[in-house]
Amino acid sequence: MNLCLHNPVTCADRSSSLFSALKTSNYKLGTSKFGFLKHRKKNHVVAVRSVSTSTVTTVKEETKRESQVYDAIVIGSGIGGLVAATQLAVKEAKVLVLEKYLIPGGSSGYYERDGYTFDVGSSVMFGFSDKVIPDPTTVHFHLPNDLSVQVHREYDEFVNELISKFPHEKEGVLGFYGVCWKIFNSLNSLELKSLEEPIYLFGQFFQKPLECLTLAYYLPQNAGDIARKYIKDPQLLSFIDAECFIVSTVNALQTPMINASMVLCDRHYGGINYPVGGVGGIARSLAGGLVDQGSEIFYKANVGVRLADGREFFAKTIISNATRWDTFGKLLKGEKLPKEEENFQKVYVKAPSFLSIHMGVKAEVLPPDTDCHHFVLEDDWKNLEEPYGSIFLSIPTILDPSLAPDGRHILHIFTTSSIEDWEGLTPKEYEAKKEEVAAGIIQRLEKKLFPGLSSSITFKEVGTPRTHRRYLARDKGTYGPMPRGTPKGLLGMPFNTTAIDGLYCVGDSCFPGQGVIAVAFSGVMCAHRVAADIGLERKSKVLDAGLLGLLGWLRTLA
Repeated sequence: MNLCLHNPVTCADRSSSLFSALKTSNYKLGTSKFGFLKHRKKNHVVAVRSVSTSTVTTVKEETKRESQVYDAIVIGSGIGGLVAATQLAVKEAKVLVLEKYLIPGGSSGYYERDGYTFDVGSSVMFGFSDKVIPDPTTVHFHLPNDLSVQVHREYDEFVNELISKFPHEKEGVLGFYGVCWKIFNSLNSLELKSLEEPIYLFGQFFQKPLECLTLAYYLPQNAGDIARKYIKDPQLLSFIDAECFIVSTVNALQTPMINASMVLCDRHYGGINYPVGGVGGIARSLAGGLVDQGSEIFYKANVGVRLADGREFFAKTIISNATRWDTFGKLLKGEKLPKEEENFQKVYVKAPSFLSIHMGVKAEVLPPDTDCHHFVLEDDWKNLEEPYGSIFLSIPTILDPSLAPDGRHILHIFTTSSIEDWEGLTPKEYEAKKEEVAAGIIQRLEKKLFPGLSSSITFKEVGTPRTHRRYLARDKGTYGPMPRGTPKGLLGMPFNTTAIDGLYCVGDSCFPGQGVIAVAFSGVMCAHRVAADIGLERKSKVLDAGLLGLLGWLRTLA
């Protein structure tokens, strides 16, 4: 399961398991501007078009213009969509990516203000090993009862620190994280392609039967259940909850064990490495590699709106990098919701969005040994999943000072928040509430970590779930699916195919879920399934029907 960006980011011998298949050439940004989407199914053309909404309709084959026919059109340039697009382009498919914003990346994008370069979302990046800065500490936890745990880059250092806090649970710590490594190593031994493609899947099983059976065994299991087999101490179990909350925004009992294992091990195997110049460079590299392979990316391309120049584009397949709620509720507005999507929405709800605070501060407010990433939950474990209860903090300038003016640091603070808290407000009320909530979060960090923080602020910008909805085009600003109850691991999570022939989904509402590492995984899998369907990879219609039917049945068991 080897993934890696080539040029400008390459892999070393111990690079992340999830970035060695992302092969792109030297990067540059494309200059195309607008696009209006249509796509062609197997024997006819399907158009996604409307003046104000998006629907699926059939148009005559002779209406297409051959110069604008693609093998795939990808809606959205988040990491999942870009990975799918670049992987298809490497296979010599002709791909068009349509992005409504000005730059690629989605929640892994960036923006610039007053000499600062801010990451839109997470600064925790896995596995890159060239033109990056290694992070010696993945995250520093500041937890109730004055529990402080640093997740060191080296696994042995991390485990030894955790055991020093819980010496009576030494065997439990080694047992739980040992299972994580068992799962991770099984994943890492496999060539990463689509789990919906039977020729690949059966081939991997015959080559690596024990590893495949290991993954099948843990597929329907959750991290909290596994942890409780080894660990009894309530506070240590709460720490495992916090570990999983960073992965999935839910506790360990609701976090699939495979998801947890990928992140909790890859942070040590490949390490956390910050891209020089900011996280936005990853998306720029992928977009540039796409263009170098002869495909295209158009910005400011609002899918579903007929543009003034009247251009139309056709493709054999469409890949939606939107959430499944946006895909089936907006892109396909007016269409009857497929049964499998109804089942998905019975099992999963939209995870909350975030309140985000991007700040520039005077450098002297931070102690010299400050870690880059922090997770703060001060008083009560019960507040872990409550809105504004826990705080994520990234200080990327600890690793890359070039992101800020001299003598300044960047603080990116975010905490869970629901869009319902921000609706029904007048503009004046909205701005006042942003300032009030942000001030409370900053005061908490000032008390816990950085005395004098409030007076050191030189720049501040606050984003709410409404901001995330507007700029990232995500329903209610959500960052992916969250189980309604206790899920059966990843059993209920849909893959890339959909009930609509020629339409695929990619990103955090597909297997294996949320996080950069997971959506990259989703992109590679999607590209392989699409490549098989358009004739670029081997395919068996009989085996396809059998496997897809089996996977659909298994999802109903969730």
